Amino acid sequence: MGFAAAGDVRLFYTDDGSGDTTLLLVHGWGADSHQWVHHIPSFAARFRVIAVDLRGHGYSSAPPSGNNPPTMAEDLLALLDLLGVERCVAIGHSMGGVVASRLAVEHPSRIEAVVGVDPGYGRPDEVVAMAVAMRETPAVRIDEWCYTPASPTWLREWHRRRLLATPPHVLTEAYDALWSGPEAIGSRAAAEPYLSRRECPVLTFWTDPAQAAWESDLFKHPASRTVCWQGSGHRLHEERPAEFTLVVNQWLKEISR
Repeated sequence: MGFAAAGDVRLFYTDDGSGDTTLLLVHGWGADSHQWVHHIPSFAARFRVIAVDLRGHGYSSAPPSGNNPPTMAEDLLALLDLLGVERCVAIGHSMGGVVASRLAVEHPSRIEAVVGVDPGYGRPDEVVAMAVAMRETPAVRIDEWCYTPASPTWLREWHRRRLLATPPHVLTEAYDALWSGPEAIGSRAAAEPYLSRRECPVLTFWTDPAQAAWESDLFKHPASRTVCWQGSGHRLHEERPAEFTLVVNQWLKEISR
């Protein structure tokens, strides 16, 4: 564990646990792999767990360009190659969920399953329009929509500090790539044909039942399903870490039978 050179970027990662199955943990926009500190011990008791800082985030280097989900997915593929990982389960939150699904679509032989946590794709037109309109809004203001009254104050402060520590050009480029870039799948119109290409099992956590119902119609594998936790904030896995790891562990056990 430490740093790995992957093309034009140096990625920070940790590598814990062991087992026949490897989990690749992918954080969201403006965060880093510390987002998984509450989950790694539980996962590492059964699996090999690789948690990585995406390019431009955390301790990884911040290239002047390429800070977008398609390139991030290729970075992670290079990291898997360097670590000798032939197949893994990709678990991604928000933008990380986009990256995880891109790996499943573009490199299906490398991904056993995908777990998405309120992923940044398939949003209704009005949500996409609002997101695009907020492009010039400071990142810490954009982050305000991620919480509910039940969200803990420490979580708000933790992510505020991570956003302040992320290079502004990275935040802008990644944000644009999520909603309006040529390969963006933030809208339902763009996401539906793309996500329909996922052949592997998919487990997705949503806070909105309408989003859960929408994605259910796109699944190809019979073991795929959605979980909806209404009342939770965007970072539901951090708000309810023990419950999240329990559900994921049980599902992974089911699909391995």
